[in-house]
Amino acid sequence: MPFLGNVFTGVDFKTMEKLAQQYGPVFSLRRGSERMVFISGFKMIREALVSQLDSFTDRPIVPLFDVVFKGLGLTLSNGYLWKNQRKFVSAHLRYFGEGQRSLERYIEVESNFLCEAFKEEQGRPFNPHYTISTTVGNIIASVVFGHRFEYSDQTFRKVLELDNDAIVLAGSAQTQLYDVFPGLLKYLPGPHQTVHANYAEIVKFLRSEIEKHQEEWNSEDPRDYIDVYLTEIKKKKDDPQAGFNVETLLVSTLDLIEAGTESSANTLRWAILYMMHYPEIQKKVQEEIDRVIGQSRQPNMADRPHLPYSDAVIHETQRFGNILPMGFPKMASKDATLGGYNIPKGTSVSTILASALFDKNEWETPNTFNPKHFLNSEGQFQKRDAFLPFSAGKRGCLGENLARMELFLFFTSLLQRFSFFPVPGEMPSLEGVMGFTHSPEEFRVLAIAR
Repeated sequence: MPFLGNVFTGVDFKTMEKLAQQYGPVFSLRRGSERMVFISGFKMIREALVSQLDSFTDRPIVPLFDVVFKGLGLTLSNGYLWKNQRKFVSAHLRYFGEGQRSLERYIEVESNFLCEAFKEEQGRPFNPHYTISTTVGNIIASVVFGHRFEYSDQTFRKVLELDNDAIVLAGSAQTQLYDVFPGLLKYLPGPHQTVHANYAEIVKFLRSEIEKHQEEWNSEDPRDYIDVYLTEIKKKKDDPQAGFNVETLLVSTLDLIEAGTESSANTLRWAILYMMHYPEIQKKVQEEIDRVIGQSRQPNMADRPHLPYSDAVIHETQRFGNILPMGFPKMASKDATLGGYNIPKGTSVSTILASALFDKNEWETPNTFNPKHFLNSEGQFQKRDAFLPFSAGKRGCLGENLARMELFLFFTSLLQRFSFFPVPGEMPSLEGVMGFTHSPEEFRVLAIAR
């Protein structure tokens, strides 16, 4: 439509799949005056993110999020600032966390708290949503803040609720109109105002944590990520372009909380949902855990090669749960050619990760929950190239290793100690809620101790 472009075309993965079938794996839509290119199918996504490693490494300005992130931090920054921030986070997450053993220990401890919380429900129906979110959030909180939160902590619970609501609303068609007409809609009511208000509350919480650290900071004895970042601010004061200041620290912390909680917590909720729907798969996972680990000790990462079926179920949960179906928007960092089309520098690009996860040329039964996708003929775990839940290339998920550890240890600990059943008459839907991420609808479950 004149002036409006394709604003009435839903930017969700099911609509995009239909358009890709009609127009091919590279097509574009206009959102107001801005053109956005969509890339569909595993082969074309691999071409964009891996074969052309330097062509699509920038982030566009996303007005809805720019109000809060302001081009700072990790997710929405570019250029010299992004390189410096990413390098710093990579080094220091590894130091406090992804130094494998210390982070594994955090997760093992938190697994016990999670299982105890489920046990306290005593086999009664309950909604596991925020117990799981707090569990996953506590891992990144331990690294960033130097402490975890009790499951009864109402302040942290409120932060998780605000974040969840913002992410659900951010994916709605009405909210996405803000990206097309930000100058007009910032004065009008609508869900975009809720998104911004929620983030403002979360930022207030993070700022109070940072201020506490500033008061107690000792550069000789860093306790956590924030302490080390405060030291880096002092070191880099002569290089302002690197972006080491309190505002960037605030946005980086928000990035880490968001990336470190939402996707893994959603995946674990999908996992419980699938176990309720597929009790025969749940039983096979438990038989494998009982055979390899038993009931006398907790699972650890050294068990992973010996639990191929459990590992396959986790991977299939990520594939079928399809947590980030549209990926995160990118921007052509130079003039590029893709699928025979010229894509000018500065053009917004979306890689439809769902199209790789459900590509009928790559998966034997793409529309069925099938752990055999990740098992070879001998029953051993096998990697699949089209498995891209973390995206790929230079803008791939920074916390991928952390997420893999969390999913394996939390899932196997839960299945070792509980069997999951639907509440009679309440079999939850597998349809999911399409926000900025794809999450399960709210559900109740019976967790029966084994």
